[in-house]
Amino acid sequence: QVQLVESGGGLVQPGGSLSLACARSGSIFEINTMGWYRQAPGKGRELVASIASGGTTNYADSVKGRFTISRNNDKTMVYLQMNSLKPEDTAVYYCTVNARRLSFSTWYNYWGQGTQVTVSS
Repeated sequence: QVQLVESGGGLVQPGGSLSLACARSGSIFEINTMGWYRQAPGKGRELVASIASGGTTNYADSVKGRFTISRNNDKTMVYLQMNSLKPEDTAVYYCTVNARRLSFSTWYNYWGQGTQVTVSS
């Protein structure tokens, strides 16, 4: 069974930094992308950043230049470095992996349980 566990959320003042980490466990045949989404109160879930299997990264316009996504070589960890945080970055942040467990399996989006990030003075 594939599991994703996020860590690193918390309370930070505007302009501060936080680092999120997501640990993947369980057997996977192939990973397409790894990424982070967020959901603010009363809003839908939105893509924050993603990293493809080849290393190409993609960011929401609202976080470009402030957030950096990375992963380790064996794709068991994905990170999100968040700098210059703003109150509008407050949300629950979810780790996600698009992968297939077997060579003949369909692609599936796995999700973590989420970690709260609050930016407030």
